[in-house]
Amino acid sequence: MLQLFGYWRSSASFRVRIVLQLKGLDYEQHPINLRQDEQREKAYRRVNPQGLVPFLLDGDVRVGQSVAIMEYLDETYPAHPLMPSAAEDKAQVRQIVNMIACDIHPLNNLRVLNYLGQEFRVSKAQEAAWYRHWITETFTALEQLLMSTAGVYCVGDEVTLADCMLVPQVYNARRYEMSLEEYPTISRIVANCEQLQAFIKAAPANQPDAQ
Repeated sequence: MLQLFGYWRSSASFRVRIVLQLKGLDYEQHPINLRQDEQREKAYRRVNPQGLVPFLLDGDVRVGQSVAIMEYLDETYPAHPLMPSAAEDKAQVRQIVNMIACDIHPLNNLRVLNYLGQEFRVSKAQEAAWYRHWITETFTALEQLLMSTAGVYCVGDEVTLADCMLVPQVYNARRYEMSLEEYPTISRIVANCEQLQAFIKAAPANQPDAQ
């Protein structure tokens, strides 16, 4: 059985759970509590030397980094494909994936926020402002892009990896009380996704380690 090491509120873990649910794959969860620094413990470092979540075991195959895991699952378990067939549409999906994975997530990752607080004594209010700033920077551009690519979902009328990225990022935006009024297309797409059972089952609040 597939084994997923993750954390209920980790948006990167959330992305992978969505893919697993969309593909109807059975998997065993191994919670790693980021708030208790379990990712730093030697036992987990032996599983994933980078000490990050998510991490996937599929028999002898070991894959870290959420986007790599998502692509691996989509290519290895081709039922319910999450990439379009047309090259132009594939490029749009990859662009959206990278806008979130590369332009937002690294700056708002928990270890970055912890470093800001520990080393620079950033207050919680300043942390929240930092967090919202980097989401706003990308969402402003993403809203414009989606106006030309979206149908029911990010790229056309089928769920793709782009949607699996967008929903967890909006979840994070809501956690930090960010208004989404300026992003009606983003909001509409996420509302459509959140009606699907795969997204509901993958949601943080529905995980066994949710607190």
